[in-house]
Amino acid sequence: MSKGYLCLVLHAHLPYVRHPEHEDFLEEKWLYEAITETYIPLIQVIDRLIEDNVLFRLTITLSPPLLSMFTDPLLQERYVRHLSKLIELADKEESRTYGGPFHEVALMYKKSLRDTFSTFCDRYNRNLVSAFKNFQDENRLEIITCAATHGYLPLMMLNPEAVRAQVKTAVDLHTRLLGKPPAGIWLPECAYAQGVDEILKECGLKFFFTDSHGVLYASHRPRFGIFAPIYCPSGVAAFGRDMESSKQVWSAQEGYPGDYEYREFYRDIGFDLDLDYIKPYIHPDGIRTHTGIKYYKITGKVDLSQKEPYNPWRADEKAAQHAGNFMFNRQQQIYHLSKLMERPPIIVAPYDAELFGHWWFEGPRWLDYLIRKIAFDQEVLEMVTPSDYLQRFSCNQVATPCSSSWGNKGYHEVWLCGANDWIYRHLHMAAGMMITLANKHRNAGGLYRRALNQAARELLLAQSSDWAFIMSTGTMVEYAIKRSKNHLLNFLRLYKEIQGGHIDEGHLIHLENSNNIFPDIDYNWYATRVDLPKAASI
Repeated sequence: MSKGYLCLVLHAHLPYVRHPEHEDFLEEKWLYEAITETYIPLIQVIDRLIEDNVLFRLTITLSPPLLSMFTDPLLQERYVRHLSKLIELADKEESRTYGGPFHEVALMYKKSLRDTFSTFCDRYNRNLVSAFKNFQDENRLEIITCAATHGYLPLMMLNPEAVRAQVKTAVDLHTRLLGKPPAGIWLPECAYAQGVDEILKECGLKFFFTDSHGVLYASHRPRFGIFAPIYCPSGVAAFGRDMESSKQVWSAQEGYPGDYEYREFYRDIGFDLDLDYIKPYIHPDGIRTHTGIKYYKITGKVDLSQKEPYNPWRADEKAAQHAGNFMFNRQQQIYHLSKLMERPPIIVAPYDAELFGHWWFEGPRWLDYLIRKIAFDQEVLEMVTPSDYLQRFSCNQVATPCSSSWGNKGYHEVWLCGANDWIYRHLHMAAGMMITLANKHRNAGGLYRRALNQAARELLLAQSSDWAFIMSTGTMVEYAIKRSKNHLLNFLRLYKEIQGGHIDEGHLIHLENSNNIFPDIDYNWYATRVDLPKAASI
């Protein structure tokens, strides 16, 4: 029997970015880059592991916006065109780099992109959800959900109905696309406030994650710290993040991704090569963007111009070494903890999925090596999911987690600061108006139902925590502000038309076609219930 458990969690999320009105929309590249550099490499790793009959268990969040974009025909078609252009560029790079220090790496990209095309188009018929569903059905993945548009739930508890709508919308979409309801949820930004768990319970969810201090500062103090879950008074389990294992992977300064042999993210031919040569493969307006083809390694703490050529074989060796080091460190943790606990400890290691492949190019290979080493090279730890652990250890301490997030300083500052605080009075007002509509027009039909459902979509899209985060970090701020304002303005117009009894069907059709997320949404989820928790202090 294993002495302890490792629960690896990958949080896969992107904001909903879909612009049918523009043929080449810059922010849609967020999705295309993530598919090429993270999601397909992860799918290929899992495919190989299953083919090799390697036993493992992983937990992954597929957020509702990501699921919606994965299954959208317009975005699927645009991604194929994007990928085809990259393959054309890789073919040119094979010729351009011939005889130079980058030729072998250029060949690596050419093969990788062609394999990506084959995986996306041939193996999974452009629908990556089917890949993850297969892994779920093979009992290798536990797929959990997230709030509908990654809304920052603690700051929405002024209107608990809005939190419930975020969660119920997510559970509904997840169940339809993946064939069964999720057992757990990744709270957006791991952000928790008292009362959120009661809404999760109502929606059938059994567990969530917090950052370390969310559990460590729980009331009452948890006997096993973060190495066993606690039950909220509602009965929903909270798993705390292990900082030691997390930091080893995500920290660019102290963790594996900063190793000098790994690929340098910021040297990309989209910025390095002559504009005339690279222009067909960046934005049509001549805006230089990342192509994903990068020829340099991190090298050290030197200027970008002083980087040395990337060697994929040395980087691969480092990935294997780091996988072994990670496993060894978890074994030592478990040896130590097992002497202090009367049950096997669980180490919860959650990460943003895009760390693997996009930011840390070798991340998927590291994960492949790690899973194989755990399966064949040791007997101390076992990979499990939260549901696996709760089935084996159903008796856990009852305590209330403290208000927390995994953002800077551990609370809500990133999503509520001077750069973004202006949005919340508008979001709170719109949520209250949506609740009023749902209470007044219960079970409406026809044109009114369509308008009410679209109003709910616009509110959900405005509530995305991504916009507040972007404003806080100072990147793509203009786009985040525009998205927040546009969705709120769309909502307000629909509200006035519904209340006034005169709905502009032409405009409604335009919104339904443009912001078409959640086709089966039910605005009645915003209707007031007497048993919803009251707003809690954050």
